Amino acid sequence: MTPPAPTPSEEPVPGPAADDQPTPLGWPARAEDAVDAVLGRALRGRGWTERVLPAPGYGLEGAWVRVFARVLLAPPPEEGDREPARSAEEPAPRGWRRFTVQSVSDTEVTVDVGGRTVLLRTNREGYVDARLDVPLPPGPTEVSFSVPGRPPVSATLHVVAADARLGLVSDLDDTVIVTVLPRRLQALRNAFLSREDSRRPVPGMSRLYEEVLGEDTGTGEAFCVYLSTGAWNVAPAIERFLRRHGYPAGPMLLTDWGPTAGRWFRSGVAHKRGELRRLLNDLPHLTWLLVGDDGQHDPETYADLAVEHPDRVAGVLLRDLPATEAATRSLPGHVHARRRATAAARAVGVPVVHGADGDVLRRRLPELPRLRRLRGGRA
Repeated sequence: MTPPAPTPSEEPVPGPAADDQPTPLGWPARAEDAVDAVLGRALRGRGWTERVLPAPGYGLEGAWVRVFARVLLAPPPEEGDREPARSAEEPAPRGWRRFTVQSVSDTEVTVDVGGRTVLLRTNREGYVDARLDVPLPPGPTEVSFSVPGRPPVSATLHVVAADARLGLVSDLDDTVIVTVLPRRLQALRNAFLSREDSRRPVPGMSRLYEEVLGEDTGTGEAFCVYLSTGAWNVAPAIERFLRRHGYPAGPMLLTDWGPTAGRWFRSGVAHKRGELRRLLNDLPHLTWLLVGDDGQHDPETYADLAVEHPDRVAGVLLRDLPATEAATRSLPGHVHARRRATAAARAVGVPVVHGADGDVLRRRLPELPRLRRLRGGRA
């Protein structure tokens, strides 16, 4: 029996991070909201209106989908205009332009997916992050978002097959993109000043992911998801980067920079831990390969999940950052925490494999016997 079509939700739509919406709002969030209100009135006075920025989502075959989008203020479109898209010949923008945006809170967004129309509202930072009971076949499909006065825009939903077995979680910064996050000044330069097309991929990582997943990501039989503490502002640029460098398509689980309801800065570790646990709950039939780097907290975050759910983690792959990039890796506290995490994961039977790049990690895949079984015996 087909479930009834969803109706407009009266509940607040959850934001992109697990700790975004506690109440009551603290003064950091109230200060941010006051500034946003002033900027919003000024831009609307110049004729700016709402525009939807969609992002890839995911779902489970025959059951539900999770959709992502953000509503921003943008100059009014001229007659016949489509939503702006950068051509291949146009110079790539510098990173700072992605952060000079004004979000729109508590505004209605129309979502069309699987022949259904659902009305949602943005949260206080302009995001839509909602799970909808819409049954779809496995594989990629489209979801459409629209706001009054603008043409609809679409994003891809990656629907996981009900009989799929393998999922891959990948960090982004310094795992697939050379970001040099532990070196803060270099990381800020990469994020805010460098042009989008100047960013470099980590050698061998796209080949590693192709080896692990094969062609199954296009059918829903395997699932790749990118989990990062990076800001949603960079989602379109990351999606283009992944496509340009041959990475498998998949949703991105990012966060937002700036105050939460109760403090000035979000916890990136809490964001990753929360999303990992949600993935395990959302897709209970998948066993996960966790891929990250040793420059920040991936070893501890992944090991904690492995200890909690050893039967759901096929292995952990960690890129070892070179000494020139990993300014914090050699700090005693970081070294001890990483060693304890690795030992804890291995103690419950979850292999932890290190390598300088994707090619080294790919050659070490035979050290993950559970992954081999999930991949049907492929070496």
